[in-house]
Amino acid sequence: MHSLKSIFLGLALSLPLASAVQAHGNERASNIQPVFNQAITNIPGKSMVAVTVDYPAGGGSPAHTHAASAFIFAYVVQGAIRSQVDGGPVRVYHAGESFYETPGQRHGVSENASKTKPAKLLAVFVVDSDAKDLTTPD
Repeated sequence: MHSLKSIFLGLALSLPLASAVQAHGNERASNIQPVFNQAITNIPGKSMVAVTVDYPAGGGSPAHTHAASAFIFAYVVQGAIRSQVDGGPVRVYHAGESFYETPGQRHGVSENASKTKPAKLLAVFVVDSDAKDLTTPD
């Protein structure tokens, strides 16, 4: 069983790596910041992890998948986010709207819908506590 400290350390190591991959040569890449990590005491082996994703004007993230166990609730905090999950339709979600991803789905499009204003997303993961990487670029 992993301690919360080791889980957070794993999260802290994996998220900046994803951001660095996204940002390499691209000043319009998203910026991911961990904001919450807690074991779910009544579901052994599961944790709730939350991150914010800041998208600069015209910015986005490369296509990616998440940890195999991850169920994700995404809430648009600011602006508008263009998203496509598992080859479905591309949709634009505005501040106050939300969507979700089930385990194993591919996030093909994840970007700011605006070329002039920033956008922000809160992503809440329910994931296996021992998951090493939350996000893996394609």
